[in-house]
Amino acid sequence: MSWIVALPVLLPILGAGLSLALSKRPRLQLVLSVAVLVSVASVAGWLMFLADTEGPQTLWVGGWAETIGIVLVADRLSALMLLVSAVVTLAVLGYSIGQGMVDDEESAPVAVYHPTFLVLVAGISNAFLAGDLFNLFVSFEMLLFSSYVLLTLGGTGARIRAGTIYVLVALLSSTLFLITLAVTYSATGTLTMAHLSQRLSVIDPDVAQMIQLLLFTTFAIKAAVFPLSFWLPDSYPTAPAPVTAVFAGLLTKVGVYAILRMQTAIFPDSPMTDLLLWIALLTMVIGILGAIAQSDIKRMLSFTLVSHIGYLVLGIGVAGQAGISATIFYVVHHITVQTALFLVIGLVERRTGSTSLLRIGGLARIAPLLAVLFFVPAMNLAGIPPFSGFIGKVGLLQATIDLGTPLAWGLVAGGVLTSLLTLYAVAKTWAVVFWRTPAEAHQALVEINALQDQPGVTSGTRPTEHRGHLLTSAGAVPAATIAEAQQVTSSEVDERDFHQLIEAGEDTPHLPLSMLGPASALVAVTVALTVLAGPLFSYTDRAGADLVEHTPYIDAVLPGDTTPADLEAAR
Repeated sequence: MSWIVALPVLLPILGAGLSLALSKRPRLQLVLSVAVLVSVASVAGWLMFLADTEGPQTLWVGGWAETIGIVLVADRLSALMLLVSAVVTLAVLGYSIGQGMVDDEESAPVAVYHPTFLVLVAGISNAFLAGDLFNLFVSFEMLLFSSYVLLTLGGTGARIRAGTIYVLVALLSSTLFLITLAVTYSATGTLTMAHLSQRLSVIDPDVAQMIQLLLFTTFAIKAAVFPLSFWLPDSYPTAPAPVTAVFAGLLTKVGVYAILRMQTAIFPDSPMTDLLLWIALLTMVIGILGAIAQSDIKRMLSFTLVSHIGYLVLGIGVAGQAGISATIFYVVHHITVQTALFLVIGLVERRTGSTSLLRIGGLARIAPLLAVLFFVPAMNLAGIPPFSGFIGKVGLLQATIDLGTPLAWGLVAGGVLTSLLTLYAVAKTWAVVFWRTPAEAHQALVEINALQDQPGVTSGTRPTEHRGHLLTSAGAVPAATIAEAQQVTSSEVDERDFHQLIEAGEDTPHLPLSMLGPASALVAVTVALTVLAGPLFSYTDRAGADLVEHTPYIDAVLPGDTTPADLEAAR
């Protein structure tokens, strides 16, 4: 039944075409999209079972002879990624329906939302299944044009600017990828990963290392690895909440997956351990330092996203079964938790009209369920026991300790520090948004606006005596710079602002069940990962063993009678 491997890609593509034809029938578009994603999740679950019991499932497509055609491979790793991505995208789709993105909003070209979203799903699935580098490049291009449409929905100036930055960076990455493909094919005569693992060992070592570094740079841009992560905090927060959620949860993980596959399938004997460990340390620490400096929740979460990519690079750099297994576990954890957090913040924004820590307060009083929905994945992200974030981090740090080098111990210290600072960032956010009273939030905002009018205060400066006072009255919110404060206009501080409506007991925008339901379901999935951590870690151990051993992947892709000598002769 190897044909089933193609279904996670074919179903969304066919669904996108049919959905585009139904552009004037939004309800039918909705039914079709849900049916496609449920089908993809079912197929992914079946592929996961087959890969775990029978070994990797492969399909050579296009009618080409094996070894020169396009191959799709569903092993334990790719099947797990397919299932997780299908569950997450299904939750995001349900959330977006409740938000009104696919209703009759005048501000967004809703007719293209469903087709574009399905193309995005197809690109993600194709990236996870791709057994050759050129097909992986095609996947990235599918993600690029669908991402741009989704980022710029509504056509606002901020979204167009963010989309432009995203596209420019993505085009640079694509150009570099194409150059790398040309160099790789010229040197080896193939782009199939299983072939490359054989042929790269017999070419000039300097050429092989150059190819490895080119591929890593390309994938590091996609994964937002420091210092190539500069584009992410400015691109994601401006998009609609469900779009930001699926981007933060999945798109960077496609880049991480590509790095993991490259290191295990193409360059198994060239781990680049020291380079990856240094990059992991810088990504973790600099990312989280950026997070704690933010006064906007979306930007804070975007920086934590960058920071926690460092944990994944750490596991890949450590290599070995323990490190790879913990990396796979942490990828699954981070996809679900990060997506859930962005969905919950979308609910906060809908209820309050803002995601600024300078404006929000008192939500625990009017929306206690929302407080719980944020608290659970936030603590999970911070790695508080017994959540899956704690389990994954312990696995990663234990594998790092086993290296026994001074750099490894430095990584352990950096990982613990990052975890503590993540806890500080999310706990501060929860305290400010949900715990402090509306009166405290209102008073802090009044003081910020009053401070702008003081003589002698220039942009980016603030008298010391005011800084400490604002820190106290704002409930431990770091005092904003004058540039930030100027974005909060005096019209936002009037007698009818959000906080006074709460104090007066008047109604604020309520949250539809169609938004609360998917967000709550995804938060429940993050809890389920903790409950099922034992079986999941057992599965990732088997997946990690396959990747480290490497032969199951090669044996599944290459014809049974093909030997390394045959491949070299063919070259």
